[in-house]
Amino acid sequence: MKVNQSESVKDLHLSVYQEGKHIDLLRKIVIFKDLSPKSLQVIEKRIQTFTFKKGTRIISEDEVARGVYFVRLGAVKLTKQDENGNEIIVCVKQKGDVFAEAGLFTQKTAKYPATATMLQDGEILFLDKLELEKDLYNEPELAMQMIRYMSDSLREMTSQLRDVALLDVYAKTVKTLERLGEKFNEGRTRWDIEIPLTVQEFATVVGTTRESVSRVFSKLKKEGLIDLKSRKIIILDWCSLCTLLHKDY
Repeated sequence: MKVNQSESVKDLHLSVYQEGKHIDLLRKIVIFKDLSPKSLQVIEKRIQTFTFKKGTRIISEDEVARGVYFVRLGAVKLTKQDENGNEIIVCVKQKGDVFAEAGLFTQKTAKYPATATMLQDGEILFLDKLELEKDLYNEPELAMQMIRYMSDSLREMTSQLRDVALLDVYAKTVKTLERLGEKFNEGRTRWDIEIPLTVQEFATVVGTTRESVSRVFSKLKKEGLIDLKSRKIIILDWCSLCTLLHKDY
């Protein structure tokens, strides 16, 4: 289900943050956590919050970019289509992450860089692009935080592209499990970490075929490191998984 931007504000908008009442919530967003109270108050006046069900399309890559989104609860997958119309998962955004920030400081007709769809039921915060751009011009602290976040995201993406280009299927699969395990390890436990992706979806993240990933998963299942159930990948022993590449390479 694709959510039209104007319909979202009318039908799904829960509340506009009231001054001074949601500082703690905003600090759970990576880009806001180190901001001064003054900068947080600027954000409070602008931000809107929406709830979405699993499977809801939030934005599409063929839409004009109207704002920036922050994951308050749940998880979001960002996808693009290849030349054959197949969906490729570019990355997964978890609680505290930002997406669609690449639409900032672009032409008014610039499109979103990817399609965003809920992987889990959740809550998404929204900031209007034009209003945020004005605030970034006027609030240097906020602008620096945004630049740092975008820089960190670029480094992470570069690292992932390097892995796709240089590692074999086994190593790419294990590295991706480690990375997603860290992202979804909310309780900081080392067991039963659930990644809400199917094997096919995971394969698109790795950049290989479902059959290749399935062979690696079969090996990891026999070793008692992962399990597959209910369209989820479950890491049973994250610490042991993280030692695999050091042991095997």
